[in-house]
Amino acid sequence: MTTTDPADAGWFSEADPDDPESAAEAVRDGSADEPRNWPALAVEREFAADEEEYYDALKEATTAATRAAVTEREAADDRQLVHAVRAMDDCERTANELAERLAEWGGTVDPNVGTGVDYARELAARDGSEADLPGDGGDRIRSLAERVADLADEADDLREFVERQTPTVAPNLAALAGPVLAARLISLAGGLEELAKKPSGTVQVLGAEDALFAHLRGHAPSPKHGVIYVHDAVRGTRPEDRGSAARAVAGKLSIAARVDHYSGERKPELDAELEERIDTIRARADGDDASTGGEGDD
Repeated sequence: MTTTDPADAGWFSEADPDDPESAAEAVRDGSADEPRNWPALAVEREFAADEEEYYDALKEATTAATRAAVTEREAADDRQLVHAVRAMDDCERTANELAERLAEWGGTVDPNVGTGVDYARELAARDGSEADLPGDGGDRIRSLAERVADLADEADDLREFVERQTPTVAPNLAALAGPVLAARLISLAGGLEELAKKPSGTVQVLGAEDALFAHLRGHAPSPKHGVIYVHDAVRGTRPEDRGSAARAVAGKLSIAARVDHYSGERKPELDAELEERIDTIRARADGDDASTGGEGDD
């Protein structure tokens, strides 16, 4: 609400002092062309009895408005995706850490001990006499295996959710990066809107903050890439060209994030443009081989 009539100016002009929700809505939607003596106007309009009561009402209204904005933001699809991918990573990390502990502990009593989450699942699924482990800790080892298997299963379920949900939230980003990498980029940026606002150079090093800060302190070279390293276009390019590949990928991902946030329209031409650019970069290797007469080939 924007008003120019002095009699109606102020966020409180249409707010009910006895209705916090209407006051919060007025604060969220209201604006003014210039500052004025709002407390005096509020008293004049009988919104508040005095200046102190006005500020009490303003505090209550702004708190309610902020709470409503946070609730609305957290319910957004991209925020749900952020929570899901972070939970997935937490489950995977915890399952792997506990699987290492399980293998170390299980190795003291289990002649068929294995490693990793696969061992936890195998141990949790044992039947009959094979399920019995000797010693006082046998039952606890098996119980730990079940917990590890449950965590790993939860991580798998969350991954399926992320792979299914990301294309609906960010179709172009999911197509270019793959659903899981796209979700991680959105998570690292803090949301799709935040990712859309970042320059491609920042997108390129998302996830490599420690290396970037070390570089800024003069203790390390500048990182060429962050989590986008797992993208096939980066990982599948020879090391000396990965910087160029990472820049190309980051540039297209930045454009994809902006399209997804501001329009949501699927643009397949982004895929083709990235593929063409990566083919050009990888062609350098063929040119280098030709210039050296194939030296170094087995």
